[in-house]
Amino acid sequence: MFGDHFYHKQIRNTVIAFGTIFNNVNIKRLDSSGNPLQTLRVPLSYSPKEKFLARLDAQQDLTGDDSKVAITLPRMSFDITGYSYDGSRKLNKNQKLGRVTTNADTSKLNTQYSPVPYNVSFELNVFVANSDDGLQIIEQILPFFQPDYTVTMILDNTYMDTKRDIPFILENVSYDDSYTGSLTSLRRIIYTLQFTAKIYLYGPISQSAIIKKVSADLYDNAASASPSRVERVTVQPNPTSADKDDTYTYTTTLEFFDDGLNYDEATGDDK
Repeated sequence: MFGDHFYHKQIRNTVIAFGTIFNNVNIKRLDSSGNPLQTLRVPLSYSPKEKFLARLDAQQDLTGDDSKVAITLPRMSFDITGYSYDGSRKLNKNQKLGRVTTNADTSKLNTQYSPVPYNVSFELNVFVANSDDGLQIIEQILPFFQPDYTVTMILDNTYMDTKRDIPFILENVSYDDSYTGSLTSLRRIIYTLQFTAKIYLYGPISQSAIIKKVSADLYDNAASASPSRVERVTVQPNPTSADKDDTYTYTTTLEFFDDGLNYDEATGDDK
């Protein structure tokens, strides 16, 4: 079972797809008259929540040297929090998927067993210093999740040409406002959004030659020491150049013999 290396980058591509969804969130700062002062793109990074909390806790005082090296808010971070098998989406494990690939010399049939359903849990954290920034970010995210947002991903376009719709489901939104301390202390508002991505994980790909002609000899005295054929059945696709994904029919040819010869598997001749 193990030993043959394969890596389809399915989880990696899922992480990239999740980050891309939230990679273009902006906020606007207005003056007292409602005129725009600046537009900020909210930075996004792949990092656990605890890393940012530790950094924010280390810069509680916004005066002196801390103000020069402080993490600027708003910003967002996300990471994977867990994996779980999803039996409700289980497919027939003995079913095989197939696709034909052709190069300059020959055609090959690539086969792969049905994928395994897994749920990947993500956590998106939104760090802001004032309430309005947080509300702007949240209101740009929530309307797109009802409760899911679906992304079509190309999982493998080299051998299997696999595409799947991956739903990212918003499970929960929590809010934390640490509005304590002195006037110079940093106010920290954190929105935590929990998501579930319903993905499929694929196993290794097997490659084999394509069978386009099958012949079977029939005997009337198979139990004897030296049986002789009496009929040959040959089946071929029509057209013979058809691949697995093409439209084709089968042509069956019947041949009858009384020459006492038999097919030699070693040479491919009748002897």
